[in-house]
Amino acid sequence: MSNLFVKQSATATFFGRLGRHALRGIEQIGDATMLGLGALSLFFVRPWQGKHFVLQLSALGVGSLIIIIITGAFTGMVLALQGYYTLAKFGSESLLGAGVGMSIIRELGPVLGAFMVIGRAGSSITAEIGIMRVTEQTDALEMMAINPKQRILLPRIVATTIAVPLLVSIFDVIGIGSGYIVGVELLGVNPGAYMAELVSTVTMHDIYGGWVKAVVFGFMIGMICTYMGYRSEPTTEGVARATTQAVVVSSVTVLILDYILTSFYL
Repeated sequence: MSNLFVKQSATATFFGRLGRHALRGIEQIGDATMLGLGALSLFFVRPWQGKHFVLQLSALGVGSLIIIIITGAFTGMVLALQGYYTLAKFGSESLLGAGVGMSIIRELGPVLGAFMVIGRAGSSITAEIGIMRVTEQTDALEMMAINPKQRILLPRIVATTIAVPLLVSIFDVIGIGSGYIVGVELLGVNPGAYMAELVSTVTMHDIYGGWVKAVVFGFMIGMICTYMGYRSEPTTEGVARATTQAVVVSSVTVLILDYILTSFYL
């Protein structure tokens, strides 16, 4: 009888803890949505934050350019190597261009590009805003009658929404180009066949689908990372914990949204 009671108590404790985590997650999603939409509603409110938009675009976009180029180049090279030896088994090496182009434009470009932005820029956004909270810079802005949401959150959300599609476009071009170099120059695929299959297979629908994913990913990265930083505990441990959570939650959100958006653009 006592063993049965212990098992029932353990089960109730497990589901109770699971329910509390679920409710806390729903509460945080609602809080993040209200905070982000509140910041976006200040877009046309004076004073306009044009200077800060440009500064954040430079910091997030230009600062992430090198890692995007490196990642795109080696992704295209690996795809070309793997694709060539797979297609060679069926005598279809000429389809290498189509395989590389479709894989990068529709999936790997937006997803890997978003991951690189999360690791390089998203974590920086969360840590920077968290440090502002620790050093009471947000309180100082309020004392000077400056809305922290308009000055701190809005430029970063807009910057990630604009920067990620641009970086993903660069990723796609570099990836396809590096795949061409490996496939044509190193593996001996006919250059005309490579480009002909690439052009005939990849349509504007595929390109639009990749851009839509990149815009959505960029917006969600900005929303999540700014929220995590703005709601972090004003301590060094709180900022570190918020930065880790921002990277994990943003990465998982990108994968979930990638499946949802892919189901619409197939």
